Order: sequence, then C-alpha cells, then structure tokens
Amino acid sequence: MSTKNFLSGNEAIARGAWEAGVHVAAGYPGTPSTEIIENLALYDDVDVEWSTNEKVAFDVCYGASIAGARTLVAVKHVGLNVALDSLMVTPFSGVHGGFVIVSADDPGMHSSQNEQDNRFLAKFAKIPMLEPSNSQECKDFVKIAFDMSERFDVPVLLRTTTRISHTKSVVAFDEPKREPPKPYKKDPEKYVVPIYGKRRRMNVEERLKRLEEFANTFVHNRMEWRERGIGIVTSGISYQYAMEVFPDASVLKLGMTFPLPRKLIEYFCDGVDRIYVIEELEPFLEEQLRIWNVKNPYGISDITGKNAVPNMFELSPDILRRTLLHGDGHTSFEKEISIPPRPPILCPGCPHSGAYYVLRKLKVIATGDIGCYTLGALPPFNALDTTFCMGAGIGNAFGIEKVKRSVLGKRLVAVIGDATFLHSGIAPLIDIVFNKGITTVILMDNSTTGMTGHQQHPGMGKTIRDIDTYAINYEELVHAIGIRHVKVVDPYNLEETEAAIKEALALEEPAVVISRRACVMIESERAKPHHPYEVIDELCEECDLCLKIGCPALDGSTPIPHISRERCIGCDLCARICRFEAIKPISNTLN
Repeated sequence: MSTKNFLSGNEAIARGAWEAGVHVAAGYPGTPSTEIIENLALYDDVDVEWSTNEKVAFDVCYGASIAGARTLVAVKHVGLNVALDSLMVTPFSGVHGGFVIVSADDPGMHSSQNEQDNRFLAKFAKIPMLEPSNSQECKDFVKIAFDMSERFDVPVLLRTTTRISHTKSVVAFDEPKREPPKPYKKDPEKYVVPIYGKRRRMNVEERLKRLEEFANTFVHNRMEWRERGIGIVTSGISYQYAMEVFPDASVLKLGMTFPLPRKLIEYFCDGVDRIYVIEELEPFLEEQLRIWNVKNPYGISDITGKNAVPNMFELSPDILRRTLLHGDGHTSFEKEISIPPRPPILCPGCPHSGAYYVLRKLKVIATGDIGCYTLGALPPFNALDTTFCMGAGIGNAFGIEKVKRSVLGKRLVAVIGDATFLHSGIAPLIDIVFNKGITTVILMDNSTTGMTGHQQHPGMGKTIRDIDTYAINYEELVHAIGIRHVKVVDPYNLEETEAAIKEALALEEPAVVISRRACVMIESERAKPHHPYEVIDELCEECDLCLKIGCPALDGSTPIPHISRERCIGCDLCARICRFEAIKPISNTLN
C-alpha cells in the first residue's frame, strides 16, 4: 500500500531515483536543481556526491553506469553546458546501467545568466527526453527514464523547469526496486569511441527510429479529447497553464518530447479545428510540427504558437489569456514583466562587503564571476565590470590585460569565489602563468558554496554527508601552478586588504590575494554571539560614508543613518570606516 506525501519536483525526482534503485548520483549545486542531490543524500544506500563541476559529475556517473550501476546526474541548464563534451559522445557508446541526466531549466532567469532551452540539447545529442508536468510525474518519469535507458542503451534526459522543480504537489510512494549493479563487462569496441565510434554511428540513427515508434505508444503522451474547436499541443508546466486557461479544449499532453511521436501528433491535429502549440521559451515543438506540415481536418496547416505566445521568460495563465484569448500580443506581456524586482543584496556582515569597499576605493577594473559576490556589481559598490559564467572572470581579465596592459595592467583584477575557483578557475589561472601575464586574482574564500545554500565543496574538508575529508589548501595549490606572490587577508580588516591588493597590483607578475572569512550565514557563524552597533546621533556628521559598505542593516533614508538591532551582526565594518567614531557597540546587548 503506497503512502502519499507533499513533495517538490526536486524531492520527487530524488524519491523516484531511489525507488528505481539508483546506486550513484552526482551533481554541482545550482538553482533550480540543487535539492535533487541534497535529497538523494538522505538515502544511505545511494553513493551521492557534490562534484567539483558538472563535467566531473557527468563523467563519474557515466563511469558508474559502465560499471553496471544505475546512475543519475543532476545539474541546472547552464551546468549541462559544462558537461556537453561528455554528453555528446555518450549516444555513440550507450550505457550499461541506466543513466539519467536531469537538466533543470530556468525560464525567467530567476537564478541564472540566461534562459537557454535545453530541449534542443536532447535533439542535438540525439538522446530521448522526458518532461514531467507535476511532482508525481517527476517521480514516475525518473523510474521510466532508467528503464528506457537500459532498454534502448542510451542516456535519457529528464528536463524540468523552475516551477516544476520547486512547486509542491501530492506524490504517491511505491516500494523501491533496489537491485545490485550488473556485472562489469570489458567492451572496448563499445566504449573506446575515438577508435570504434564510426562503426556505431548508424546505431544512433536506428535507435532514434525505434524511440520515435516508442513515443507513439508511450502512455504519458496522451490525448485528452474535449471540445474540438481548439486542440492544444503542450508539455511540462505549460500543460498546467493551458488547462487553466482552456479547460474545455482538447489537449495532446506530451510527456516524451524527443523524439516526438509524429503519428500521434498528426492524428491529434487531424481531429481539431485549430491547432495551438503552447510551450515556454523557444518553439521546439512548434518548429517540428511546421516541418512536418501538420494539418487540421480541413487540410489547413496554420498553427498558433510563437506568433502569439512570447518566447521570453516564464509563461503564466494570465499571459496565455492575454495573448491567446484577448489577442493583446507581446505588448501586454512586456507590461507584465516590467514590475520592479526586489533588488538582491549582500547579507549584513557579508565578508565580501569589505573586499568590495576596498576595490571601489581603489577604482580598479574588476572582472567577476558567478556567486554571491556577483552582487558587487550593484550600488553602492559598483565594483564589477563583467560577469558571465562559471570561471570566465579570470580569463576575461587576462584578455583585457593582453589588449590594455600598458593602460590597465596596474588596475586590473579578477574576482572569484572559492567554490567557483575549484569548479573552473584553476585552468585560466594556469593560463596566465603559462603565458606570462600579470593579472591579479582575488579569491573570495567564504568557506562554502554560498549562493546556492551552503553546499560542501572540496575546499571545506567535508563531504555532502558531513564526513571529514581532505580540504584543498589554496595557498599550496596556487603556489604549485606557479604563483609566487600569495597573500591571505581578512576582509573585515580594510587596511590590511587594501595594502595587500595594492602590493599585488604593483608587481610585474601574476598574484593571488585570498580574502578569507567564513560566510556569516553558515551554521557555525550564526551560532556565535553577536553584538549590534548603533549610530550616536550627536557624533554623526551625516557624511553617509558608512552607507558605502552596502550593509542592509544600515538604513540611510534619514539624515542620520539608523542601524537595525535585529539585523546587525556586529561585524564593525561601518564603525571602521566612520571618520567621526560615531558608530559604537550597543551597551548591555542581550546575545
């Protein structure tokens, strides 16, 4: 007898993988996928890890599949880019144990630098793709994906989106099917692709034909017949929106979106008067229907899709009502997304605040990276000039140096966090050394993967299950790759930080300054007693210099700034920069 529980899509994926007998799971933290690996770590009989980056996670899981284990790798959409080299070769070699890849896409760019539509990666790699539309399907589709992977000898992509990942709904639990890994089989003609891959090229195309036939009978590609004036082709979260706006329309709900079930789609469209394709982001489904020249019963191939529904940001029932029911088009959509967002801010006492205060004071050119420290680009710091993707900042800085060394060489730094440095910052730093650059790198070591929720990484000395392990020593690491000048500073010590950065910039060689202080939000830091500060009104000269530290505990809406006793953690950064000694610890404060 199954029990029912209220789960997010990510929690349901973890549960489904466990029920399916997954043996090994790996990933790199990134919203909206993070909770999948965190929840899988709750199952003691699954080998789970946070990997150094997504390609490592992919390769570890694929190796485990070759060894006969059922494996799952979970990443966000841009994380799959990091593993793309590995992804593209696996359709040639296939799998041994079932291998499932979860790509959690982020329409609307809630926590990402783009909103790429990874449905196209399934088509690009020629691997099957499933798309759940609720938490129950998240659980069920993982189990189906493992079975498909082993049946068709291919990795399977499970694509979710932010709403599916984080929205909770009822999920029925089943008994797990947990079996030991298959015996290992030595098979170089299957797995040594550079030598034998050409022989297997035809297998990829033949498999796609078999997968399309499978898609035509796949039970989760289902037709829901209602009134036939409108027929909607849709998938994923878009199915939920479509049903809310068009409850009486006939719907072809696609659970398997690559390869698409051509016979089923043509049969459905031949049974409705008007064809709507409702999907988020790009016209992935629509383009294929147009290529096939799908028609309604009157021989008309007119499709309403991205000519009405926008291809940017998340959809919503309201957007569909405006664009499809009322014909307001993209203008109404643009009005809807123009609501001013709540600006992101660093936390009170964030150690990055001290480093950014110094960088702004020194008026340096700073290329940034992905993490909490990306917020240094915003006021009051305005300290970052660029941020693109994981690890790009160091290479960007060196590229700027190559063009503007004589002009900017003494004012150019790259800023990168500790987790991101291990993810993809080491190789570009080696490149600077190898090619005789002089770029200074500031390593913001806050002892955690901060932005995604304080996950473990190789510099922390703890695994995902909080087991002690070796902690990377950054000083030894950067020395080993050829950096001779390495200085460690406490970013709360503004004078020390400023002096170290100035010293590094004055050198005619590459240098690394490690700004080291733990994130104030990790458990050990939050447990420490905090002594809030206050502004002494009669001493304040209303210069507003304290506001330059960017602390959200400081309210500058009045002539004399006010410090929130509830939010202040007593870091004393504001007191350090006050020239009039007007900021003091509150006396008799209860911890």
